[in-house]
Amino acid sequence: MQFGKKILETVGRFSEDEIALFETKLTKKVFSKNDLLLVEGNCCNYVYYVISGAAYQFSYNDIDENIIGLYSEGDWCFSYYSFVNRKPSNTAIKAFSDMEVLELTGNSIHELIGLYPAFFKLGKILEQTITRIQYFDNGSTAFEKHNHLFLSRPDLFQNFPLKMIASYLKIAPETLSRIRGKK
Repeated sequence: MQFGKKILETVGRFSEDEIALFETKLTKKVFSKNDLLLVEGNCCNYVYYVISGAAYQFSYNDIDENIIGLYSEGDWCFSYYSFVNRKPSNTAIKAFSDMEVLELTGNSIHELIGLYPAFFKLGKILEQTITRIQYFDNGSTAFEKHNHLFLSRPDLFQNFPLKMIASYLKIAPETLSRIRGKK
């Protein structure tokens, strides 16, 4: 599969046996544009590693989708709170484009940790998702949020329309347009 080694190298050193075991736990899945990877109200039982395509996490506020997460190639995609706490998700995750992902179940993660304590390092990967989401709720200015995202994740500006990026940054689309116009 080859992706297992690439994924694990981002968090530490693993033996060939550990990598081989990890790869047996990954399942390749394909989603079409607008497919739901997670339905709001369901418990998140899977984490997805995005091989290709893009997805977004959102909640509804009246009639609009409030974007909480944007995911593209190389990202882990899941509802952190629901996955970790085994509670129904208050968000949904939808494929923005056709996607190919690797799926890993919560049970598989626990099994891996039980067999090899080195797999505790997977927590670093999973925590990156929540850290990225929380950054935009920290009181930064619209300009600071845009610059942080643009410098750290320029791929998102290529994969998603500005209206979705503005929602993710928690700013008005007009504000984002003004900021981008000054560059």
